[in-house]
Amino acid sequence: MNFNSFEFIPFLIIMVFGSYLIPFRYRWLWLLLGSYYFYMEHEPLLVLLLITSTLVDYFCALRMVSVKEKYKKSLLFLSIGVNVGMLFFFKYASFFETSFGSVLRFFNLEVTGEVQKGGYNLGQLLLPIGISFYTFQTMSYTIDVYRGKIKPEKHLGYFALFVSFFPQLVAGPIERAGNLLPQFRKQIIPKIPQIKRGLIMIAWGFFLKVVVADRLGIYVDEVYTDPELYKGLPLIIAAGFFALQLYYDFSAYTSIAIGTARLMGYDLMQNFNKPLFATSSADFWNRWHISFMQWLRDYLFVPMGGLIVRRPVLIRNVLIIFFIVGLWHGANWTFVIWGLLSALLLILETGTSRWRKRLFRRLGISRELQAMGGWAVTMTYLCGSLIFFRSPSVEIAFVYIKNLTRIQNLHINILGNYFELGLSLVLILLVQAIHYAKGNDRIYELVENKSQLRKMAIYGTYILAIALFAINRQHSFIYFQF
Repeated sequence: MNFNSFEFIPFLIIMVFGSYLIPFRYRWLWLLLGSYYFYMEHEPLLVLLLITSTLVDYFCALRMVSVKEKYKKSLLFLSIGVNVGMLFFFKYASFFETSFGSVLRFFNLEVTGEVQKGGYNLGQLLLPIGISFYTFQTMSYTIDVYRGKIKPEKHLGYFALFVSFFPQLVAGPIERAGNLLPQFRKQIIPKIPQIKRGLIMIAWGFFLKVVVADRLGIYVDEVYTDPELYKGLPLIIAAGFFALQLYYDFSAYTSIAIGTARLMGYDLMQNFNKPLFATSSADFWNRWHISFMQWLRDYLFVPMGGLIVRRPVLIRNVLIIFFIVGLWHGANWTFVIWGLLSALLLILETGTSRWRKRLFRRLGISRELQAMGGWAVTMTYLCGSLIFFRSPSVEIAFVYIKNLTRIQNLHINILGNYFELGLSLVLILLVQAIHYAKGNDRIYELVENKSQLRKMAIYGTYILAIALFAINRQHSFIYFQF
């Protein structure tokens, strides 16, 4: 079920009222059944994968506390193996099959035998929504139990709810058991201020999605449908618009998820911290998709040595991490290239840090000017690298980049509507100003502590903006495909 679908609003109302009206000891069951319904509305049979991940990790973690160390490690490997195995089979099997075939064809080799049997092939596998998120979430739980950071959850129902909690099931944030599981055990009393904040977060998320992100997507889709048709400025604008669309779309989902959870009394972690104001690549990755990047830091980067390794090893580790970042986003070489390009900037930035500081000091360049330059380089590089992220193939990405440098005229109104283009630019400035002032987590301050008259004006403006400018197409959130 999509947050921006017509079915979600009545579903949310039923879930919120039910969660407060049902006796506390059955609340977990209500939320669990609702979460499974939310997931099964897309493809019912795929809930079996969710249940498999839940049961395997629940019993592995429970058994860890009562066995010897060597068996404890075996249980951890079983948990990770099942989750990574499901993720690999459903998301990457076809990708590696195709890539292997391409390598063989490059060397003029052929695989003999029946490629397809009974009309079935790996390319026909349906990608289960949210699998990249809930498998990582459950793996973090078993790893934390193995490390002794948390105790295993004995109540299967609470653990199943931790894995499948519907606000963040499909596209995060990737929660930690130490944060979310204790909240399910607390008897929550409705608090009006918290409910209001939740509603404001949800409203802001809908505005970002249906008014801003989907509007930018029209221009982006037009250009990326056939980059051969355009030269220069339209391609430059589309590259910038896509970076903004991706951020607004994903942060919209996160705002709705956090607001939805807050309506029921739960607090989810923030996933963004003004990433488009980052002044360096490292700064950007500390602000973007925070739950995922912290997962990679805690469960991969630090065990690989973190920053306390020789420079060649550090470079290798950064390349491995960002190879995973790219591949996690999708089974396509375009995502891998995007991830490695992101790693390249981070490596160059870190490797030249001392040299650049000495140079700027000698030239007398102020810290403010350095920050502005760092921001410009980071955002330009981000927009350029995301061309691979958005393109359906590497070949089309290179066509896009080739035509991007061929500025022939100043024509940018490819949709034939100057009002829409101007409105898009105004909305970008508005959202950026609000995010700069309030961040991603304090949007409710726009309404709180205002006079009743101002509140009514804000609510009226919001309703009018949705009514007049919402894009009437139920496009799934971009991160639903990951």
